Amino acid sequence: MRRICLMYASCVVAIAFAAGLASVLPAVAQDAVDQGPSVLERFVTRQGDKLMDGPVELRFVSFNIPNLHYVEDNMAFTETSPWRLPDEFEIADALKSIHQMGGGVARLYTLSVRQAAAGDDVPVHVLAPGEFNEDAFRALDRVLQQANRLGVRVIIPLVDNWVWWGGRAEYAAFRGKPKDAFWTDPQLIADFRRTIDYVANRRNAFTGVRYKDDKAILAWETGNELECPQAWTRQIAGYLKRVDPNHLVIDGRHAPRLFKESIDEPNTDVVTTHHYALDGRATLAEVTANRAMCRGKKPYFVGEFGFIETPAMEAILDRVIENGTCGALIWSLRCHNRDGGFYWHSEPLGHGKYKAYHWPGFAEGAAHDEPAVLDLMRRKAFAIRGLAAPPLAPPEAPRLLPIDDVAAIAWQGSAGATAYNVERAASRDGPWTVVGENVSDAAVQYRPLFADVAAAPPGPYYYRVIATNSAGSSPPSEAFGPVKVAHRSIVDELCDGALLHSKQGSPSFVSADARKAKEDVHRLAMRPGDAVDYKTDGPLVGATVWAFYPRDVRDVRLLVSSDGERFAVVTPERDAYYGGAGEYGYYKPVRYRLAKLPPDARYLRIEPASRVELARVELRHGPVEK
Repeated sequence: MRRICLMYASCVVAIAFAAGLASVLPAVAQDAVDQGPSVLERFVTRQGDKLMDGPVELRFVSFNIPNLHYVEDNMAFTETSPWRLPDEFEIADALKSIHQMGGGVARLYTLSVRQAAAGDDVPVHVLAPGEFNEDAFRALDRVLQQANRLGVRVIIPLVDNWVWWGGRAEYAAFRGKPKDAFWTDPQLIADFRRTIDYVANRRNAFTGVRYKDDKAILAWETGNELECPQAWTRQIAGYLKRVDPNHLVIDGRHAPRLFKESIDEPNTDVVTTHHYALDGRATLAEVTANRAMCRGKKPYFVGEFGFIETPAMEAILDRVIENGTCGALIWSLRCHNRDGGFYWHSEPLGHGKYKAYHWPGFAEGAAHDEPAVLDLMRRKAFAIRGLAAPPLAPPEAPRLLPIDDVAAIAWQGSAGATAYNVERAASRDGPWTVVGENVSDAAVQYRPLFADVAAAPPGPYYYRVIATNSAGSSPPSEAFGPVKVAHRSIVDELCDGALLHSKQGSPSFVSADARKAKEDVHRLAMRPGDAVDYKTDGPLVGATVWAFYPRDVRDVRLLVSSDGERFAVVTPERDAYYGGAGEYGYYKPVRYRLAKLPPDARYLRIEPASRVELARVELRHGPVEK
């Protein structure tokens, strides 16, 4: 996928290995080696134009998961870098989602490569020729460990044609050469071979299995959307075969229509295409023609497609199932976030409408028909194997995250859950009262998921969370507490004007350009001359305002009042979290915090001095517990 991403700085330990094959065979790390259990018994092979798992044909309808091994969407308000490595929870959640959907196969994005402009501390896989980031590869180790446990096959593209995660241009830049030299220059080809050597021969830190011996890897893909000469593919695919004779090689050459020379290439086993035509009928015709070209010759699957209406998507999947195409992978799925909620990704090529999907589909994704698409994908994932989709199982228990403030409660979600019930008790043993019913963890982006605004000081309270879906409920999470309550809270995510006391001018609620605003789809746009007021029932003891500035930052004015008529300006603490505009044109995030307010304050007014979009407003009111 040609995706526009921005490299920010993020600290990571980079472990360099000396040049030469002997130096790129890492020893097993000190972690306890877990040899199993793996439910995968055989390597995937090819038989004519079919992929085979032993005597059974392997066919699949599933997803690309770009963030499975490398997160590009760490978009929390206070983060200045979107890049980080996924943890075990996130990797397991993504693969559990594929397993529950019956997908059986997932395709990663490529191995990332250091970009000079991003600095040396971005957590990429390839640091320099023959130098690799152990931490980044340990995340990929986790992917393969979990894939073996769940029986999900993984496709790994080795290099990107594009610049967004670093790719061929960065390999060339290491040697001071132009990007197109990557295809022909002997030194650059030797450098790329060193990466192949390292990856194929790497021993998994958690399972002890070398990658070339790992049955969870369906195939190596020479790269993502490569605009390469056939001679390069022949040379690299042949080298992959020599280094790793166990796994298939996919030709990563890019085109919606297959090249005859790709089908005829003896060193590759599988061919694939990517499709992003606005009219789904064009993709349908291309997939049909590609299958006809490959029939009886070589396995073919649709590697990426999407950004079309659901009926057109279904027609393409039906054609794939009917005509013997090996499979199809939609772009793209994002998993739960370790900090609560999901990772979000608005697609630059998605016509302002399409975003990454979240399993099992949520009303919040109605604009791109997420619930219907996820249901479609599950039905077709089983249909391509000649099966009916089985009933869903109740979700596993979520994990409640530590709670410092009852107005900021979050949890690590459960794969397959559609909603959560939040319960509160005065004792760890109960009795428990539901204080939040059918709470969606897709309702807000990179925020606490629930505010217990009814919690009365001083508490203390205990909390737990239960996940639900159409099949039933999970066991409760482990309870967390005791949590003291210093004040009551009002939390406004700016979904509508329900919590506003009054407004002046013409502030408006906006959701467009969410990527620029760190994926926040609930914002209140204001201009000079506008104002909004909040009112509290008790003394206003503190407030936090989260704001995005699309252009220049001219700080909002914050004012308080005892009667709603006479307002006085108050000076907040101010924290800015801007890391640069990047390719997306990111807005400038600024957080304002108020404390030590006049004892009679009951109203808060927000007045912009320039164009601003409010993202979240928190008010704390009532007596402070000593």
